[in-house]
Amino acid sequence: MTDTHARTGVWFAGARGSVATTAVAGCAAVRAGLHPATGMVTETPAFAGTGLPSLTALVFGGHDTASCPLPKRAEQLTGAGVLPHGLAAAVHAELAATDEEIRTGGPLPDDPRTDAELVADLAADLVSFRDRHALARVVVVNVSSTEPPPAPDAERLPPSSLYAAAALRAGCPYVDFTPSTGLRTPDLTAAATAAGLPHAGRDGKTGQTLLRSVLAPMFAQRALDVRAWSGTNLLGGGDGATLADPAAAAAKNAGKERVLADTLGHRPEGRVHIDDVPALGDWKTAWDHIAFDGFLGSRMVLQTIWQGCDSALAAPLVLDLARLVARAHEAGLSGPLPQLGFYFKDPDGGPAGLAEQYAALLAFADRLREAR
Repeated sequence: MTDTHARTGVWFAGARGSVATTAVAGCAAVRAGLHPATGMVTETPAFAGTGLPSLTALVFGGHDTASCPLPKRAEQLTGAGVLPHGLAAAVHAELAATDEEIRTGGPLPDDPRTDAELVADLAADLVSFRDRHALARVVVVNVSSTEPPPAPDAERLPPSSLYAAAALRAGCPYVDFTPSTGLRTPDLTAAATAAGLPHAGRDGKTGQTLLRSVLAPMFAQRALDVRAWSGTNLLGGGDGATLADPAAAAAKNAGKERVLADTLGHRPEGRVHIDDVPALGDWKTAWDHIAFDGFLGSRMVLQTIWQGCDSALAAPLVLDLARLVARAHEAGLSGPLPQLGFYFKDPDGGPAGLAEQYAALLAFADRLREAR
């Protein structure tokens, strides 16, 4: 019998970033009854009785190389319109408590530690967190900035892979909400298999790709020939600055384009462009232009506009994933979880269309329910 009140750790890589701060503040607000759990799929009736850890059972901590305290970060997000006015003050105690559990990540500039030493230190932080709070388990969730892919001859692991390796060493399930390398190196993939831990990823599906995963099946199912699918993203904040790097943008765009190829059976003409517009802050605008042929070669166009707050879109998904992967670990599941493809641009297998992914997620909920 599962205990939904067993204390469960959620450890963020990138714990002082916008997504983690919004997730911590949002979780505190929901469990205090200050706001509804809008956007949290795990709080819908379909997940009743699955044994997920309750929101009141979650304990937060993390790694970050930034030093801005979490309460101050929440104030900044309030000023930017991400968090509602008054929320940062209302949940100050929870933010401060989480900030006390944030440890310095790495590697820092001129860090003398080897990869092995870094992984050992990061893993020790996880074990200490789990032991001090008597947690049943800790799920590591990577919400740090997107990295460019490592060079083929790189001698060092990228930071995302150091955090992933530390999670495996500490016996913690792992979620990669970014398009960074994480577990996807030959050595770490093998280590994840040997560790017998559940893991999920990668790259959270919050906006443009979410819409693509709905529209692409529509064209395929109606036998309409998509000739070109082009997109533009305007975004600011940390993501905008990070994705101004062409290599980081390429890593991000790979997942956006994968859903089209997987669903349509070919890669249509067109690309996704990402522009850094600092004035937009945490908001993003995504335009898509879809050129398709109908009966007798009739040429037609569909254009879409998506405008949203990235952190507010991502935070409920991060909380969902932490709870689902924690429950999977409790149920003795291991390896990649393609059933959670609903949440990712570049999932670990499974269908590409959102409707099929949602059906797989509901089947996973039934499996968790039966495992109680």
